[in-house]
Amino acid sequence: MNKVIAENTTATLTSDFKEITKMRLAVSVVFSSVAGYFLGAEVVDFVTVLLLAVGGYLMVGASNAFNQVIEKDLDALMNRTKNRPIPSGRMSVFKALIIAILFTIIGVGVLYVINPITAVFGAISIILYVALYTPLKTKTPLSVFVGAFPGAIPFMLGWVAATNDFSIEPGTLFMIQFFWQFPHFWALGWWLYDDYERGGFFMLPTGKRDRGTAIQIILYTIWTIIISLVPATGQTGSLFLTPVSAVLILLLGLLMLKYAIQLYKKRDEKTAKQLMFASVTYITLLQIIYVLDKFIRTWI
Repeated sequence: MNKVIAENTTATLTSDFKEITKMRLAVSVVFSSVAGYFLGAEVVDFVTVLLLAVGGYLMVGASNAFNQVIEKDLDALMNRTKNRPIPSGRMSVFKALIIAILFTIIGVGVLYVINPITAVFGAISIILYVALYTPLKTKTPLSVFVGAFPGAIPFMLGWVAATNDFSIEPGTLFMIQFFWQFPHFWALGWWLYDDYERGGFFMLPTGKRDRGTAIQIILYTIWTIIISLVPATGQTGSLFLTPVSAVLILLLGLLMLKYAIQLYKKRDEKTAKQLMFASVTYITLLQIIYVLDKFIRTWI
């Protein structure tokens, strides 16, 4: 009996840890950072890769823990968040704060071991996410614009970790992920509009699931595709993309654009959900293509 209770307790603690740090989101951020590192590194140092992965996870986990402390009362109002550790009562605010603070300190320290610039950008991402993006979510749709800054840092952060330098290459990676976030989060906001409305969050640019929002989603999707293809022009320093890879990314972009146009036509939750998943597929495969493109060119 005691063994069963212990196992259930352990399972609950593990589940709560995943929830408070938003493990799936954190892993996707780590993936972006590691992809950026592989793009910037002349010689891959797997110790640095490990430090980047650990530091990146801790920084994202800290941001999410702080976020859930601040939004605990609002989370209790929404179906998708009411079972999170704090609003459900399984974790106290004090424990969540301890996790957030420890993760921040350790995360910045781990990134500092890589180099100081990486640590600075990591710290900036937490500050922007917690101090600006989180409180603005209930006040203005511009919160998505503000949140796009910390959200765009991971892809760029990997390059900085590899080179100890910020220049046009990591700047380009930043811009790709920056513009991508608008169609991604607006599609999410459209899909979960009713739930966000219960929590008092303003996620859509016009505040409504209307023609204006759909048009902006299409425009930002087009901008995302264009910026993703800029490295193929040879104007972004050592960040380069071959014509074959550029075509693959263009095709992925057109697929995402197809769903954006369908959302404009149908304006329903199902299409918004499809666009959201298409955007995740786009950024994930884009990063894989960028990395493979570099190493295939190196091997050839």
